[in-house]
Amino acid sequence: MNQASAGHLLWLIRRGQATTRGELQRITGLSRSTVGHRLDQLFRAGWIRETAADPVDVPTVGRPALRLEFDASHAVVLCADLETRHARAAVLDLSGAVLAEHSGSLIINQGPGEVLDRLAQWFGMLLDKAGVAATSVCGIGLSVPGPVDPVSGQVVQPPIMPGWDRYPVPERMRRSFAAQVSGGGEDIPVLVGNDANLMAYAEQRLGFPDCSAFLLIKVSTGIGAGVVVDGEMYRGIDGAAGDIGHIRLSDHPHALCRCGSYGCLAAVASGRALAEQLTGSGVPTTSGSGVRDQLSIGQPDALRLARDAGRLVGEVLATVVTLLNPGVLMIAGDLAGPPFLTGVRELLYQRAMPRTTAYLQVVTSRLGDRAGLIGAAAMVVESLYGPDRADARLNGLAA
Repeated sequence: MNQASAGHLLWLIRRGQATTRGELQRITGLSRSTVGHRLDQLFRAGWIRETAADPVDVPTVGRPALRLEFDASHAVVLCADLETRHARAAVLDLSGAVLAEHSGSLIINQGPGEVLDRLAQWFGMLLDKAGVAATSVCGIGLSVPGPVDPVSGQVVQPPIMPGWDRYPVPERMRRSFAAQVSGGGEDIPVLVGNDANLMAYAEQRLGFPDCSAFLLIKVSTGIGAGVVVDGEMYRGIDGAAGDIGHIRLSDHPHALCRCGSYGCLAAVASGRALAEQLTGSGVPTTSGSGVRDQLSIGQPDALRLARDAGRLVGEVLATVVTLLNPGVLMIAGDLAGPPFLTGVRELLYQRAMPRTTAYLQVVTSRLGDRAGLIGAAAMVVESLYGPDRADARLNGLAA
């Protein structure tokens, strides 16, 4: 990171580490004129603004310093959170505030072409609803229920996304957006992330910013984990970290999973597995969201199965928590209610060493259905306005 660059100054401003010109000089060691030149670049791009300082912070004597802040309104991000049978899309400003939102049926196994074309249509509708021009879109973020290669943005061997393996999602999303949205360009950045990772990223940033090791478990149609360490998503070497739904359980050797293996946690404790069990007992249920509906009305079999599923997940989490030693364990997704959480707690505290759970907070989602959208927006903003990328973009604007 070039600490003399405009991108680095923006990084300090965005994180609140330096909010005046004087603080930037002190932290970076740059001269007043150099700081002024770097800030001029940011002002010309429209990325920052100066506002009057809070009266509480104004000194009793001398000229009050103006406060520097990131202008989150100068552009917008388009984001979508894909489930297996449902999707949510939104226009967000750069602070993560939702400006317009839409949700509806979208079957992911219809294939990437049809799904991404439909998303492009939704994005056009949402921009109109928000009164925002397509030229104000700085990037698109997609949250998907499968492993994602962090470099290529391709979904890799997803058990519940037939037809998506190695598909060039960013390229197709750009083409669909340009074709279906007036003013949409084919050069717009498109970033793709795993849903549990992005949910964890959003929840940690907004609800637990001081937690240096944060673990989120999403239990919906499938089961996945998102890990945030020191404020950054941990994806593993190729994006496969956190796929705990495919950890094998020795007590269920005959449970066939969608991945083709037997005994996976997802085969017996996911929303899909519980939906199949409910249907078999005479309560027709098609997916994890259907299980959530049954839980909301207190259906006895659903309550029992959710608690049993929580115990199975809690048994696996005893190992995961021992390995990661997180400060927060968050349960999210369709099954994230009292019966499931009770089952998790029961086995987790029984199996894990007391030292690893002594300071552990076990909580449920704070952001609810919007966590994936907010995480996807944060992924785009952190990519586009990180120091190196910001400097490259500023150089492009100046060319």
